[in-house]
Amino acid sequence: MASSLLHCSDKLPFMDVETILHMKEGLGETSYAQNSSLQKRGMDTLKSLITNSATDVYISQMPERFTVADLGCSSGPNALCLAEDIVGSIGRVCSRSSQPPPEFSVLLNDLPTNDFNTIFFSLPEFTDRLEAAAKTDEWGRPMVFLSGVPGSFYGRLFPRKSVHFICSCSSLHWLSQVPPGLFDETTSRPINKGKMYISSTSPLAVPMAYLRQFQRDFSLFLKSRAAEVVPGGRMVLAMLGRQTEGYIDRRTTFLWELLSESFAALVSQGLVEQEKVDAYNVPFYAPSIQEVEEEVRREGSFRLDYVQTYEINLSSSGDAKEDGRTVSMAIRAIQESMLSHHFGADIVDALFHRYTELVTESMEREEVKSVQIGVVLTKL
Repeated sequence: MASSLLHCSDKLPFMDVETILHMKEGLGETSYAQNSSLQKRGMDTLKSLITNSATDVYISQMPERFTVADLGCSSGPNALCLAEDIVGSIGRVCSRSSQPPPEFSVLLNDLPTNDFNTIFFSLPEFTDRLEAAAKTDEWGRPMVFLSGVPGSFYGRLFPRKSVHFICSCSSLHWLSQVPPGLFDETTSRPINKGKMYISSTSPLAVPMAYLRQFQRDFSLFLKSRAAEVVPGGRMVLAMLGRQTEGYIDRRTTFLWELLSESFAALVSQGLVEQEKVDAYNVPFYAPSIQEVEEEVRREGSFRLDYVQTYEINLSSSGDAKEDGRTVSMAIRAIQESMLSHHFGADIVDALFHRYTELVTESMEREEVKSVQIGVVLTKL
């Protein structure tokens, strides 16, 4: 993820993304581990793309040790899913060709504040599932060496030319920092009042600031991975995005708008100061396909093999109340660390009580969807 963030006024807390932003830790009711089904749905959409790409790299290179990195792995049940799918896919290929499987080095990366302990606690179950799959499909017992790699993926993480395959799901829409330029240089007042992300009421300077930050971050991400991935290695990246050329795609901005509305309710009740709401901006950007393609071409180290948008329906169960709670709890698990830092932990329950109501009301009226961009890149 990221480095440093927002500096607005002496009255408001400075927020460093690398030390503040993390999914809600542990296994409790509000934890990310218990509230990451939406991310799992996005991962499942691209599962075959990820496993096929990884398997193609293995077949083309046949290394004795195959190194896989998952960037922005977070914690909970999703953290080891992709690694398990990749190991199993390559193991089956080896079985069909009567080849022993390679040793696997699996590198799990996230920011230093990530709950790596929860991942490591689940390692015995992960190993048992792989061994059971190996017996069922009649391929050799896999040797998998798992490592946690704390650090921002907007910088180097691994030795040069050491990684064969990289995947990253639901992470690259998080920026390294809240973009500079969201405060008037003369008055130091916020220019995106009442909103925490790009909105239809935002002045043009707001989306332009977010775009510039995305360009800097994604270019640095590509440059860092270019040093680490072997020639012919691949990356599959999945991030929230938009299908519109303009900066407003309702499927991307809608849930942020409802969170802003929830804050407005708290302000009206005297629970939060309007000044703090005006000064809160999220380190998030949902790019278009064209913006992703442009940075890949500009950096120049990877060939763009595939890029596609996928629409994911968040109204999945047919029960608006159940779906509303699922979405609200997912957003809480993601945002709580930053919200608590900026506003204090005392407002979080009240905020998400109102947010759940608004999301549920919306789902009673319409289907709520998000847009995901899937990208496959090959190292030149």
